[in-house]
Amino acid sequence: MFAIPFVVYLTMGIINSASFAISWWHAIILLITAAAFAYGGNKASLRAIDIAPNPGYSLVLSKSYVLFTTIVAVALLGAQLTMQKAVGILFIMIFSALIMITSNRAKQVKSARWVLLSLCAFFAWGMLSLLSKYLFDHGLDTMTFLIYLYAFVTLCILGIDKVKISRIHEVSTSGKLLLLGTGVFSAVFNLGQFQAIRLAPNVGYVNAINAASIAAVTVLAVILFKDELTPQKAIGVIGVVIGLIVLLV
Repeated sequence: MFAIPFVVYLTMGIINSASFAISWWHAIILLITAAAFAYGGNKASLRAIDIAPNPGYSLVLSKSYVLFTTIVAVALLGAQLTMQKAVGILFIMIFSALIMITSNRAKQVKSARWVLLSLCAFFAWGMLSLLSKYLFDHGLDTMTFLIYLYAFVTLCILGIDKVKISRIHEVSTSGKLLLLGTGVFSAVFNLGQFQAIRLAPNVGYVNAINAASIAAVTVLAVILFKDELTPQKAIGVIGVVIGLIVLLV
């Protein structure tokens, strides 16, 4: 998720003669953003999903950062927010919850620590979006941002989690191809996401569209993996699509 995109971004940066020079202030913000918000947010979310009574509960909490970024962007970054777009975002969040929460996946848990971890992911992902917008508004190029961000996060994974790249030989050939594909798609996704954050009048719009991808995932899961499309999920997909239309039109 991070090492392969780093290689992709570094290669693209070299080919396109991207500037690698950044100020000390940018470097400090990038280090905090990478370690606390990109690395920390993803780790908190994965752990919360693992121990939550229902994975959907954790995802609903953490992905609510859309509302956080939308409001803070207006208050602190001078971003725009019309009533129509606010309604579209609320539609997306409410109906995404219908898709993510499924009763048949509930389990008993002994601790409510997943709530705290989900809220940590909520805050981390929100700050990642807001600080990236701040850096873009203050002259940092998107590709330069991605190169440094993914370099720092990769170092966090290697240093903190003690992940050994040498163990890749233990993975099957099909597994290696799957990991490579995941990394490439991650690179494409984040390049699009952060370039959109740079250009969007409000980062919350980008985050809302990102959250709405759960509808596409649901439909594709039915087509590719024969997943069950319950009435609740169907209503959720329709509601998310309506929310997207309201947001984008």
